[in-house]
Amino acid sequence: MTQFDEIPGVAAPLRRALVEAGYPDLESLDGVDYADLAALHGVGRTGLARIQARLQESGRGLGGDVPGTPAAATSGASAPGWTRGHTGTTAKDVKTRITDVVPTDFVEGLEWPRRQEHGRFLLEVFGRVTGVEPVMWGPTMVGYGEAHYVSPSGREGDWFVVGFSPRKANLALYGLQSAPDADELLPRLGKHKLGSGCVWINKPEDVDQDVLEQLIRGGWESVD
Repeated sequence: MTQFDEIPGVAAPLRRALVEAGYPDLESLDGVDYADLAALHGVGRTGLARIQARLQESGRGLGGDVPGTPAAATSGASAPGWTRGHTGTTAKDVKTRITDVVPTDFVEGLEWPRRQEHGRFLLEVFGRVTGVEPVMWGPTMVGYGEAHYVSPSGREGDWFVVGFSPRKANLALYGLQSAPDADELLPRLGKHKLGSGCVWINKPEDVDQDVLEQLIRGGWESVD
């Protein structure tokens, strides 16, 4: 996990405010609503911009309406500097990497029975659409394929092309916003929320399965 003091420009008041609010590290902020964080004492726009930039470099992002982050610039395989394939060249402070955990074991080990069911469904859909086997990235993200990114600041690393992460409150779907026709498909998806790095849904039953598959396929095919 990435500690806040490892991120240049994140001042002590901001670090303390985040930890006291229950966010111990950078990764714990993935999908957290920007407005909720901005309301905390000691949290400013500049610091949150640095947090957001670092999150986006690893395919994550704050949730809600993030200033200065247009929809077309969301993280994922379509971001500038993304190419398909694993290079092994990754910035030292990028903590999230491939693990030896088997994705099916991860899903079956979830403490929420409904999320186990949802995880099985997503394993089937993502696997069928991409045609590849999944791997675990960090402790909670199931990823398909590999891509290499180079950020505008020059930092680089390897990441997955599309994937998902079952959470207690919702399901995070990664790479869907990279689909070329995402702007057309997302309004037809069903009940969801857009984060800067993912699409959030409560459960698969809330979304149109055909549209979901089209978004996964589009995201998967978006990397050259």
